[in-house]
Amino acid sequence: MADPVGGLHHITIIAGDPQTNVDFYTTILGLRLVKITVNFDDPSTYHLYYGDGLGRPGTILTFFPWPAMPRGTRGTGEINSLALSVPATSLEQWSAHLGNHSLLYTQEESAFGEPLLSFRDPDGLQLQLVGIGDDERPGWSDGPLAAGMAIRGMHAVSLAVEGYERTAGTMVTQLGFEPVAERGNRFRYRAAGQEHGAFADIVCTPDTHPHRMGSGTVHHVAWRCRDDAHEAALRERLASAGVNITPQIDRQYFHSVYFREPGGVLFELATDPPGFAIDEPVEELGQSLQLPPQYEARRSEIEAVLPKLQLPRYS
Repeated sequence: MADPVGGLHHITIIAGDPQTNVDFYTTILGLRLVKITVNFDDPSTYHLYYGDGLGRPGTILTFFPWPAMPRGTRGTGEINSLALSVPATSLEQWSAHLGNHSLLYTQEESAFGEPLLSFRDPDGLQLQLVGIGDDERPGWSDGPLAAGMAIRGMHAVSLAVEGYERTAGTMVTQLGFEPVAERGNRFRYRAAGQEHGAFADIVCTPDTHPHRMGSGTVHHVAWRCRDDAHEAALRERLASAGVNITPQIDRQYFHSVYFREPGGVLFELATDPPGFAIDEPVEELGQSLQLPPQYEARRSEIEAVLPKLQLPRYS
């Protein structure tokens, strides 16, 4: 297919306590907090972004933390796990690091033979660190972990659906994904032409109930578009195929459209530009609350409602 979607752009997750979230993803996973803003649809809660040093597309994990949110439940129609790429030589260091922080983990292989460590974040989100030998993305070299351990970015997401054919059809026909492997009830697809941060595993679980949204569950997954024109072309292709898709929405740091694939998972198409340095210098990313223009006049009101955060400091 001409001009297919790129790889993973970001994934957005619902969390509980925001301070616990900051501490885990910066101190334990060693990601950079690249943006503190608010949920544009509910400015009474944070929207926290983590990634590499610049928050490059493909490295970004974002969270809506609602302290009173009950735990979600696993089921169909959701992203049920997220795999992150780390250097293959670092898995032993990661094993010791997770153990030092009293995190329960298992050391295993993925369905496709990749060595990995599997564990959960404080809200119960299933995470995997997958050892990849040739991922040359830089990660964040100025964080609390050794550069040789740094997370390089996202590797794969797993979609739990009742049946895979319609989900796969949309991904292949409309978005340009390519089938690359299958094992049992797991079918792996890759964004065409992408080597890293590009995999989606469709997991067929017909005997499972639909999931219930809550803390520790994924809100949506976003796929990369080069620019507005690329996004518009993909949107038109989806709309012409009868997909119910939103108009473009300005998310300040990228432009987005949203739709649900046939299995119920919420997909986003997000542009690479303009990026996270649009409203603060790169060296100051993630150190203060940034508000979109529509909320700036309410800054005092919003800051009074948001919980205070103790931010990581690095020498």
